[in-house]
Amino acid sequence: MASPLLALPGAVAGDGIDAPVAAHYGSFNTEQRSLAGGDGFVDLSHRDVLRISGPERLGWLHNLTTQYFTGLEPGVWTQALVLSPQGHVEHAFTGVDDGEAFTAHTEPGAGAALVEWLEQMKFMTRVEVALVDDLAVMWRPGEGIGRYDLVPRDRLEAYADAAGPAAGLWAFEALRIERGEPRFGIDTDHRTIPNEVGWIGPAVHLDKGCYRGQETVARVHTLGRPPRRLVLLHLDGSENRLPAAGSPVSYDGRDVGFVGSSARHHELGPIALALVKRNVPVDAGLTVDDMPAAQEVVVDPEVGLHVRPLR
Repeated sequence: MASPLLALPGAVAGDGIDAPVAAHYGSFNTEQRSLAGGDGFVDLSHRDVLRISGPERLGWLHNLTTQYFTGLEPGVWTQALVLSPQGHVEHAFTGVDDGEAFTAHTEPGAGAALVEWLEQMKFMTRVEVALVDDLAVMWRPGEGIGRYDLVPRDRLEAYADAAGPAAGLWAFEALRIERGEPRFGIDTDHRTIPNEVGWIGPAVHLDKGCYRGQETVARVHTLGRPPRRLVLLHLDGSENRLPAAGSPVSYDGRDVGFVGSSARHHELGPIALALVKRNVPVDAGLTVDDMPAAQEVVVDPEVGLHVRPLR
């Protein structure tokens, strides 16, 4: 569903799964600076939204996911993952409870599979799960990763008038990549475990009971040395292009990983996130899509924790 905010002056639609919202509104550098300065908003209304209601919803989510839901206070946003029995990330979502229901958002096109899986796990639990199409996700800058707003779709124009200036997804992505914040399905693959991409802490609570995939997460956290690690790449800016998501990352003539998100940052230039093998030296020069790239540590290769400040 195309966002009505594509009608704002200067709006240029995004690509691929991000096509329903604006990539920029005329100047992504100016838009980045506004967001970095704490002003404006980003239209993420293409993200899938789901609602989980029922009196047993928080305990049920606590048992199924990586996050600590028991006692979650209304109005507190949280991130959570669903893992395979082997600890691989299968679903990722962010949401908030209002005292009656937990409303979450996930990647465009990922909501139906998440709802289907949750439905299969209901058994006799008093919960209801459904995709909703009357709410849209907006983002505003703030401390850490900023804040999300859930806005009725028929109020998007009014929201934009009050929250402006509008900034496009290119600006949002550049700042997200700078923070070292992975995007599920783009900076991850079917083998990704939370320890590799900095989700221990933000999306994985270590002080809770058993959940599917916990054994892998706990073992790697205790012993350290996750198989791969997320890195921030500073790309050679001599070519006027960015690497395609999924392009191989090579070191010393060998493929050692893949690149995910990439963007042009208003201060850092072209940057990207990549998932590389743990044993790649942290100071090694890498090559991505025939472009030289210097790396900056995001996830510590020994302990598997995020080390880059969220600013």
